[in-house]
Amino acid sequence: QEGGSNYIIAGHEPFSINNKLDQKVFQFTDNLNFYQGDHTFTIGISFEKFEFDNSFNLGTYGFGDDRGYVGAFGAVPSLSDFQTAIGNGLIADAISAAETTFATNNANDTWALAETNVGQLAFYFQDEWNVSEKFKLTAGLRFDKPLFFDTAQKAQDVIDRACCYVPDIPYVNPNTGETVFLDNTQMPNNDWLVSPRVGFNYDIRGDKTFQLRGGSGVFTGRFPFVWLGNQIANPEVFFYQAVDPDYKFPQVWRTNIGSDYKFENGLILTGDVSYTKDINGAHVQNWGLLPPSGTLQGVDNRPIYQASDIINNAYVFTNSDKGRIWNASIKGQKTFKNGFYTMLAYSYLNSKDVNSIEAEITGDAFAFNPALGNVNNDVLAYSRYGDNHRVIGVASKKWNYGNDKWSTTISTFFEYAKGGRFNYTYGGDINGDGSGLNDLIYIPTSSEIGQMQFTNTGDGAALDAYINQDDYLKGRRGQYAERYGALAPWRRRGDVKVLQDFRLKVSENKTNTIQFSLDILNFGNLLNSNWGVIQQPNNVQPIGVTVDGAGVPTYSFNQNQTTTFGFDSSLASRWQAQVGLRYIF
Repeated sequence: QEGGSNYIIAGHEPFSINNKLDQKVFQFTDNLNFYQGDHTFTIGISFEKFEFDNSFNLGTYGFGDDRGYVGAFGAVPSLSDFQTAIGNGLIADAISAAETTFATNNANDTWALAETNVGQLAFYFQDEWNVSEKFKLTAGLRFDKPLFFDTAQKAQDVIDRACCYVPDIPYVNPNTGETVFLDNTQMPNNDWLVSPRVGFNYDIRGDKTFQLRGGSGVFTGRFPFVWLGNQIANPEVFFYQAVDPDYKFPQVWRTNIGSDYKFENGLILTGDVSYTKDINGAHVQNWGLLPPSGTLQGVDNRPIYQASDIINNAYVFTNSDKGRIWNASIKGQKTFKNGFYTMLAYSYLNSKDVNSIEAEITGDAFAFNPALGNVNNDVLAYSRYGDNHRVIGVASKKWNYGNDKWSTTISTFFEYAKGGRFNYTYGGDINGDGSGLNDLIYIPTSSEIGQMQFTNTGDGAALDAYINQDDYLKGRRGQYAERYGALAPWRRRGDVKVLQDFRLKVSENKTNTIQFSLDILNFGNLLNSNWGVIQQPNNVQPIGVTVDGAGVPTYSFNQNQTTTFGFDSSLASRWQAQVGLRYIF
């Protein structure tokens, strides 16, 4: 590892081997409205049932013996080791074992299969009360109950045919400190979840030119069922995945206030502010880790895990209530008499959570979550999702001509935004928690770099120069990097849409339209290859690290790394065009 987690993957992509997902969805909703005076009452029921049949065979082709291991859960350490594995026959034997496994599973239909049956039952009541001609008050109450049907039995079916289920390992719940035994057949909490809410709309002048609106309430969402599916499909002790028996479906408390004001000249201004607080947010922990009892040596003296702190990996979905979001926006729009429409809006977002989950595999959700100290703690930090600042604008104009047989509409959209949150982690497992992706770096001062041990001469000086050219790193010398504390540069783009209509009179009272459309996305990039290009970090793991048995780290830094950001070459940074033809009748 030199300046990051460098690797080469060769062979079949490991996530798609007989990977199949069949879904059956049943939904039923019935609402009853009735009226009494100034009240409109709504009573409703909702029932949802989902069946997921998932065949996922990630570890099917792993092979190893005293010569080494080849497969999805391990790697040949270096190119020289790879050449050795070719010479001693390990690679050939791994390929032969994979071919045999594939043929056997096909012939006997023994591919992995996990069935998950889940759903949600809801009852709700709402009263929409016209208190006056100007003021409307809406209040509601909703009850949701998670349903797991026969999923516990389906989990037992997998246990009966899978290997390596060891239910008598004592784990420790880091939230309570209690010793627990994880049971794949035990479903999460299915108590009723109550969601009260209230909202209002006040037409201050009674003519809809000045309105004040808002509300507050609790909102319940679905549990991403793939995470429960991980528990059903993975009872194996070497990659144990589960859901906390006390886990509750996601709930947030959200409050917002907004206003609309229409001026006499037709300009409409809209402003909104909202605050969202997690009640039952999602967080992933490893219940096979005790709190770290060791200390890293050197300038970075973070807590590290010793062998005595590690029981066995058990990745568990649990809840946290620390996440929160502040959001504010303002928008102005106007339609002119000549048909010209324009809109300009700005939004501000400050979002924090304890785990910006970006994985469908529970173990990955843990391994990808940047952390410092006790990695099981639900530490509030910036969320990786959403733009801090975003300005958008729209302009559109339609021209009619040819006795109204023809019309041309040209519309533009532009965006100017700053987001792209990222963080810096080590390329390597500096704290010994089992993940080489989640350890936030320590940003040393110039003098501290001289005290660090590097693999190559010149690495320290190159690292010092790299920190000095990075505004975020330079401002946090002597501190740890924050989870998603760094921001990519502002990005900008504009799109253009052209509609050409030709109207055909097919009868006395009926007209059909032939419409041709042209969309040019990222129009600026069409005009100039330097416009509309997104910048992104070149390497979010700029420092490689290994730690010896005494807790002494050795760092490495690729001396060719000199700048933080480079240009993204994906479609997001390129212009694209599409044409369309519609017949409207």
